[in-house]
Amino acid sequence: MLPQKIKLLFLCTGNSCRSQMAEGWTRHLKNERIDVWSAGIEIHGLNPRAVSVMAEAGVDISNHRSRHLDEIRTLPFDYVVTVCSHAHETCPWFPGGSKVIHMGFDDPPKLAEAVTEEEEKLNCYRRVRDEIKAYVLTLPESLKA
Repeated sequence: MLPQKIKLLFLCTGNSCRSQMAEGWTRHLKNERIDVWSAGIEIHGLNPRAVSVMAEAGVDISNHRSRHLDEIRTLPFDYVVTVCSHAHETCPWFPGGSKVIHMGFDDPPKLAEAVTEEEEKLNCYRRVRDEIKAYVLTLPESLKA
């Protein structure tokens, strides 16, 4: 009998970039062990640069959509990982005793505001994409620490 998959939610402010990348990486790298969702406490739409840099790494998130937390609030998550400070500070209560863990990542759109060239902007997204991948590779073991 296969062990039951962990149910994991990545929560961000707008569910447009970091949480979407985390969901994409988790589906790509840990699908056999983790059922994953992402959502936001607001909806900002899927970020095209996030889609682009994930595609460069071989992960297609182009069919994802920005999802509001209210759409999935009743799902029984084992873990909720907040990937930005705002979501962590305003993280709502979840039914069923979900363990909330904060693992903050820089906001690629905010980082990209500081540079002018498109390639430099994409490099901001690539750095965060790679940091998120490194975190996802530690799952699910790091959740239980």
